[in-house]
Amino acid sequence: MFAAREAWRAGLWAPKHWAGNIAAGMIVGVVALPLAMAFAIASGVKPEQGLYTAIVAGVVVSLFGGSRVQIAGPTGAFIVILSGIVAEHGVAGLQLATLMAGLMLCAFGLARLGGVIRYIPLPVILGFTAGIGIIIWVGQWQAFLGLPAVRGHFFHEKFWFLIQHLTQLDPVATAFGVGSLALVLLPRRVRILQRIPGPLLALVVATILQGIFQFPQLATIGSTFGDLPRGLPLPHWPGGGLDRIVPLIGPAFTIALLGAIESLLSAVVADSMAGTRHDSNAELFGQGLANVISPLFGGIAATGAIARTATNIRSGGYAPLAGVVHALVLALVLLAFAPLARNIPLATLAAILFVVAWNMSEAHRVVRLIRHAPRADAVILCLTLLLTVFADLVVAVNIGIVLSVLRFLHRMASSVVVTPVAIPESGPGKQHAGIRVLRVRGPLFFAAVETLREAFRTADAPTLILSLDQVPFADATALQALDDEIVAAHARGMRVILCGAEAPIRAKLSRMGTLSRLGADDFQQDLLKALAAAETTGH
Repeated sequence: MFAAREAWRAGLWAPKHWAGNIAAGMIVGVVALPLAMAFAIASGVKPEQGLYTAIVAGVVVSLFGGSRVQIAGPTGAFIVILSGIVAEHGVAGLQLATLMAGLMLCAFGLARLGGVIRYIPLPVILGFTAGIGIIIWVGQWQAFLGLPAVRGHFFHEKFWFLIQHLTQLDPVATAFGVGSLALVLLPRRVRILQRIPGPLLALVVATILQGIFQFPQLATIGSTFGDLPRGLPLPHWPGGGLDRIVPLIGPAFTIALLGAIESLLSAVVADSMAGTRHDSNAELFGQGLANVISPLFGGIAATGAIARTATNIRSGGYAPLAGVVHALVLALVLLAFAPLARNIPLATLAAILFVVAWNMSEAHRVVRLIRHAPRADAVILCLTLLLTVFADLVVAVNIGIVLSVLRFLHRMASSVVVTPVAIPESGPGKQHAGIRVLRVRGPLFFAAVETLREAFRTADAPTLILSLDQVPFADATALQALDDEIVAAHARGMRVILCGAEAPIRAKLSRMGTLSRLGADDFQQDLLKALAAAETTGH
């Protein structure tokens, strides 16, 4: 159910709900202003493109997403991916990849894959978000310290270049960076300033100082990108034909995957704060629609923004109107105050991103998990983090998920046991010393095949009763292995009786031909009947 429709059914579009949501939307719009420009610049595009993205995505996701309090726009998580795409395919390539990612997200939502994203393990999520935080932090040293343009393609090359050139830092840029960082953090420490967004405070103060003193060596939006245009551009195709689509499939899927993860994580956080319940499939569709429309207006990739969504809720926003107002505030700023942006120092935006990177990394959660979680989970987190930083985000997530799945399979396989069962004294089988009863506990799947084979190899009785009453499910690999062991047992002169299988497993055994391979009385409903059948003549 789309957020706008849910809000309509709940009566949240009524005039009595306007005041609180309009106020919240204005606050979020003010908070989003510096972030949208900072994320755009760090992603390798112009600052106004971040504002275009926040405006378009803010409206679309608020109305057509799956959470009525979600605020969408450019986010820090995308910086690493988008800057890489811009470097390889240009801005037009990024916008085309964003549009393709939007179509993928719409398809995910229509295919009802929203629940699948929840299966990504926490160590993988913490690992790649912390890795992104580190990349963003190091990536902003150049602007924060006024260093020369960074050379190198890989993280370690850029990091080493920055270390080598630290002695060339610019005192003015560094002063603006340090001062801006202090102003960003100041409202957290001073009670009377707590209602003022730290990024906005730093942005206003730094811009005024640069406007007054006009430090010639200080890099600003105006000196680097020129003046911001007033208003949204007319919709247009981002550029490129069919020949560009194939090379962009991989980058587009990366954008779609990360966008899905981030938006649903943000929606979950919003639910816990606001007491709402989001529709994950509608959320994916809304995010997809936003990413289809955003590049048509010159924007870039967008997703749910956890910090801005939390600000919306804390400020009293509880309806899609707040998200729409936040977008209108940004549009008004673009129309009325665009010329003032030319004096915004890049060092100030870098300071804002320093704080974003720290918040993204969730260092306290990473340290706690490494110290207290099972060792395998800690290893997966660290490996995902290192691969994100030094290799590639997609590689990191894929390897992290694969290792988590393999660990889960190992633990599941270890939980499958085949145990001997004492023959009840009241059962007729007590008269037969040649009967061995085994019970399988746990799911019969491909990773547990060896446990099943070992049970057959060690069975030394003329008649083996295998109880499946504690097997919740079985896959084709395990059922084929069971069929093979029954054939081998028959060849050794051993009689095999199966019992207790649930109806779905019984149906699978029938389709595999296992039941027809058994004797007429060698499949029974329960253990007692199997013991009674064991008294009859064996094979």
